Amino acid sequence: MNLADLASRLPLLLAAVAALVAGIAVGLARLGVDLPAAVPYIADHGILMVAAFFGTVIGLERAVALGRPWALLAPVGAAVGGLALLARLPTAWVTAFFVAGATGFLLVSIVIMRRHLVLHAVVLAIAAAALLCGHVLWLAGAGPETALPCWLAFLALTIAGERLELTRVLPPAPGARTTFRFILGGVLASAALASSPWVAGRSLFGLALAALALWLLRFDVARRTVRDRGLTRYIAVCLLTGYGWLALAGLLGAGGGFAVGDPWRDTALHAFTLGFVISMVFGHAPVIVPAITGARVAWTGLFYLPFGVLHGSLAVRAAGVLLGDVTLVRSGALGNALAIALFAATLVSALLRGRFHTGRR
Repeated sequence: MNLADLASRLPLLLAAVAALVAGIAVGLARLGVDLPAAVPYIADHGILMVAAFFGTVIGLERAVALGRPWALLAPVGAAVGGLALLARLPTAWVTAFFVAGATGFLLVSIVIMRRHLVLHAVVLAIAAAALLCGHVLWLAGAGPETALPCWLAFLALTIAGERLELTRVLPPAPGARTTFRFILGGVLASAALASSPWVAGRSLFGLALAALALWLLRFDVARRTVRDRGLTRYIAVCLLTGYGWLALAGLLGAGGGFAVGDPWRDTALHAFTLGFVISMVFGHAPVIVPAITGARVAWTGLFYLPFGVLHGSLAVRAAGVLLGDVTLVRSGALGNALAIALFAATLVSALLRGRFHTGRR
């Protein structure tokens, strides 16, 4: 990678990190942790994490894959939207930036799909459309809660599409292909219903996510690569564990766990966002970060430390919900934040060691 490419991507990565740190702080503040600076953003936790952080990171990844300068509109829109939100600019401005970024993201995905008209590219384009739909609902005044199912569908389908792309997990059996298409349709239809006033829509959305989790558990090659060693095995462990949390999130959602006020809402949402999505981040970052930055990641078994802290603390958090113990829920949330910080430190260390070893050669 040349210096010009690095200079264009580094500010976006820094903006994504700012959104991530702010989102984590707000999440902790919502549980009563004393973080006064995060209090003004209490209602913005999901927006910071999905629209700002993941919108920037995944948008940048897709822009790099396309290789066109205009494709940077997607991550720029998400990054500027996140910074505008943190600067407390008018909501109309913030949503406009996010909508512009998501529109660019969808255009990039469509161009990639037209170049390679295969299932994974179609799924990724549909995921981008779900992100834009969520932002449009928010811009229209429906509120983040109404947009949430679309944002969750964006994350779930992006991960499913990237698994299809990276590992060619889809088997040749026609039955498996047909089943996946039905599940894809179910996720989209139920996300739309979940964004409507119909209460049962969120339960159907949960069932669709559980079905997606079972399909991935059945057909992802991680079932075989988990027997390998090193980074390959670590990625597989992250994937299979994440699919387990996705199944739990879906089942809890089917029982009403995605509804506002439901006692299992915290567990259902964080089984999805932390257990599933962040586990995917932990697994794929050692592969994706080099693609974005051009730097080499030196594999180390220390990556298992943040992985263990993440899933252990998430189990503690779920136990706190089960027992009605707010202190236990808060302790689990602090453990979640610690896990992400440990992962960031481990990744930076691996990047530095990769650079050192590359320089020696």
